[in-house]
Amino acid sequence: MTTMTHDTTRTAGLGFAFASAASFGLSGSLARGLMDAGWSSAAAVSVRILLAAVVLAPLAVVQLRGRWELLRRNLPLVGVYGLLAVAGCQLAFFNAVERMPVGVALLIEYMSPVAVIGWLWLTRGQRPGPRTVAGALLAIAGLVLVLDLVSGTDVDGIGIIWAFGAMVGVTAYFLISAREDAGLPPVVLAAAGLTVGAAALLALGLVGVLPFAATTADVHFGDVSMAWWLPVLGLGVVTAALAYVTGIAATRRLGSRLASFVALTEVLAALGFAWVLLGQAPRSIQLLGAALVLLGVVIVKSGERAASA
Repeated sequence: MTTMTHDTTRTAGLGFAFASAASFGLSGSLARGLMDAGWSSAAAVSVRILLAAVVLAPLAVVQLRGRWELLRRNLPLVGVYGLLAVAGCQLAFFNAVERMPVGVALLIEYMSPVAVIGWLWLTRGQRPGPRTVAGALLAIAGLVLVLDLVSGTDVDGIGIIWAFGAMVGVTAYFLISAREDAGLPPVVLAAAGLTVGAAALLALGLVGVLPFAATTADVHFGDVSMAWWLPVLGLGVVTAALAYVTGIAATRRLGSRLASFVALTEVLAALGFAWVLLGQAPRSIQLLGAALVLLGVVIVKSGERAASA
């Protein structure tokens, strides 16, 4: 009975993880459409996070059921989550891509599973097994191919620092999302963290640190044209509200280590959405990389399963 319950939890966790990865993966294509229409990246991400916070706030209030002391007691955790895992991660990544190719910045950011492994090893003595290490190496090799980095490219030192800052933000996202001892339901943690993150980004915009620009012009995805508010709605509801809630739910069922590796499929989802919405067909080497990433995730999962058996 215990084994069946554990397997059911893992299966549900994988479902949530893939849903989260697909939702996050859609954000790049929707944001690209808005930016091509005249939006700044800072404006797109700020509206995305703010809208998600507004959508989740009523659900969070219902889940709290008047237990406001629970939220007050966890304000430091929520603050770190909002500032580091939401606002800080986004700001660091955008600063990175201003100075270096997006692919290189993404590769560094998605080194977060390795950082999660290292943190759990150093702080909790959870030494990774051979399968986890092998799966990690395979997944990272696949990412190099998916992001088309094999041809070599120039990088900027400051950009690398910002990209590692984004990696720290993603690592914090998985480690904090996995914490159940705080007692915060996933929707409450997501809504509160997104509110803090949105407030921080808007404040940075008001003081001029982030350039804000937006337009009501139609947005084009290939031959399809649509009103600006449709991709904005998709960014807020799907790629933020749904993505963060399902991501937290997945991490609590799978643990931060396995969840961080499954989240690598976000890159594959982004590749697919870019193909469908933007007409950016993947090259054969990228498809090979996608297969390696998936194989790496499967190996890590088998290693985690063996360790928990």
